[in-house]
Formats: sequence, structure tokens, C-alpha cells
Amino acid sequence: MKTIKRLGVLTGGGDAPGLNAVIRAVAKTAFYRFELEVVGILNGFGGMINNEHLLLGDSHVSGILHRGGTILGTTNRDNPFRYPVGKEDGQTIWQDVSEQAMDNLEKMGIDVLVVVGGDGSLFIGNELYKKGVPVVGIPKTIDNDLSATDITFGFDTALNTATDAIDKLHTTAESHHRIMILEVMGRNAGWIALQSGMAGGADVILIPEIAFSYESIIEKINWRRSLGKKFSIMVVAEGAPLPGGETIYQKQIADNPLLNKLGGVAEIVGREIEHRFGLETRVTVLGHLQRGGTPTPFDRNLGTRFGVKAVELAVSGQYGQMACLCSGAIQSVSLEAAVAEQKRVKPDGELVRAAKSVGTSFGD
Repeated sequence: MKTIKRLGVLTGGGDAPGLNAVIRAVAKTAFYRFELEVVGILNGFGGMINNEHLLLGDSHVSGILHRGGTILGTTNRDNPFRYPVGKEDGQTIWQDVSEQAMDNLEKMGIDVLVVVGGDGSLFIGNELYKKGVPVVGIPKTIDNDLSATDITFGFDTALNTATDAIDKLHTTAESHHRIMILEVMGRNAGWIALQSGMAGGADVILIPEIAFSYESIIEKINWRRSLGKKFSIMVVAEGAPLPGGETIYQKQIADNPLLNKLGGVAEIVGREIEHRFGLETRVTVLGHLQRGGTPTPFDRNLGTRFGVKAVELAVSGQYGQMACLCSGAIQSVSLEAAVAEQKRVKPDGELVRAAKSVGTSFGD
């Protein structure tokens, strides 16, 4: 087994609360337990491509445990296997610059690369591993949609933010006898909507995994009114398709669909309910508030545990692996398995059954 002297760490994709806890854990475990150097690669894979990096010391990672964001910066646009190098006739020219990125890793003196990211970043990490780069992964996404881990760090903080928003909407909904609709993130998985809706006592939850109809929503609202309840709370996942199957985007990018930006479904649902049935609605889009702010203790601790495990994997030569949480214990799984399948809400799963048992409607 190769003796390693220097780790590299990068944060890719969208930011998530707890990233700095991971960076701190990787660095401090490397420094004090294994006497290794750590290079922070700046701005995700873009830093690999452009040779932008920083040799981390204790001063860089002290006092960052409670901070949101990432001290290294991040981006979801710089894929070294499909990198924009210009335009021709209005079309983007894409190029594989992975060899350049790998050469830069060698120039940085990095023996093992720790990739912190969601499915997209970990997919890139796995492709680099296939090309011979020693890679270890750490799962990060507020969407909680990686199937190889029970939970990803960042999710708990986003869930708390969304639940707090529902709690606040309850008071104004009750005061004005309105239907209040909250749109939350999650891409094509309904975890944030489902769990924040349950925790906040939402009356209707719309998620990508369960088709809904306007008639079922109105049936639920009218039933509540028959009980003397003059307001209703709805939580809508950004990726929930409309009746008929259309998914709503704020922005679509023809030559790079991975950058398509979901959003706007709650506004359409609100307008439709108001137009069809004359029920006054108000829509709140929580947006990037879910990505920001101070990470919860759970996310700080999970991020720390993942960071320690990643260094242990690197030192023991277990490359091509990702740290994961399984039945309460930190374990590892292959990167190949980690990105093979998206974890989505099971329509007949225990969480959905629990929500329906207490009267929550999914519009089905």
C-alpha cells in the first residue's frame, strides 16, 4: 500500500450546511492523527482544472464548525469531463479536460483526493477514480437523495429551516383564513417536503413520487372547512409534476440539462386552486434559505464523522469508496454503488403511511 503524505479536499455542487464541519474534520484528522498535509482545492472541480488551491493549516479550519457555506468555495458547473471552452455559432464547445485536471493534482502533490458532494460530484469523482486517481467520497446534499447512505449532511438543517417556515405560515394562514402554500427544494425527490410537512402539520403535501389532482386537494380543504377549520397549509416539492406529468422549471439549459433549475410549481398550483374554486391562496418559495445558515448539531456531528471516516479510508488505501451512515454507524460503500440510483420517497413507505394516518393528503 502506498504511503500518503498529502490529501486534497474539494467541495462540489450546491452548498449545504455542514460543509465546513467536514473540511475541519478532514484537516484536523489528517494533521493530528496521521501527520499528513491537506490541500484545499478551491471552487470545486474548477480548482482542479485551473490549478487553484490552498495549503491548509490549523488557522484555516479553526472557528468554522458552526459556519454555513464552504471556505473552499463550490460550483456545479465545472465538470472536467465536459468543460466549456468557448462558443461557436452560438453553441457551447465542450471538451474533456480531465487529463489537465489530473496533471494539476500531481502538481499539487496530492496523493488522495477527497470529494465532498452530491450525486453529480460523486459521479465525477468515480470517473476520476476509474482513470486512476485515488478518490474517497463524502455524501452531501440537502435533498437527501443518495441511496447508499441513510442520510446526507445538510438535510437536517434544510429540514429545520423548512419546518420553521411552515410554523410561521400557520399564524398568518389562521389569521386570514387563507390557503398558504410553501414551495421547498429537493429536486426530483420529496424528502424535504415530506418530512417538513409532517413536522409542521401540513394538510396537503405534494411530492414528485405521488401524482396529485386538484380535485383531491379541494376535497381535503373542503373537509377541513366542514370541521370549522378555515385555513389550510400546503407544502409543495419543487419537482412535483403537475396533473398530466409536466415538470415546471424556472430555467432550462438546452446544451446542459443538468443545470436546469426547477421551481414555480407552487405558484401554478396556487393560481389554479384560486381560479377554479375561488379560494384565496398565498405562495411562499423558500429557495436558497434552505441551503444557508448555521448547521444543526446533527449536521455538524455527521459531517465530522464523515470527514474522519474519509481520512481513515484514504490512509488505509480504500480508494473508490464513500463514507456513509448505515443503521446509525459510519461505514463505507463503493462510489459506483453510491451514484447508481437516486433515493426517492416510497409512496407506500412508512413515512407516507404515517402522514396519511394522521390525515395528511398527498393529492392522490
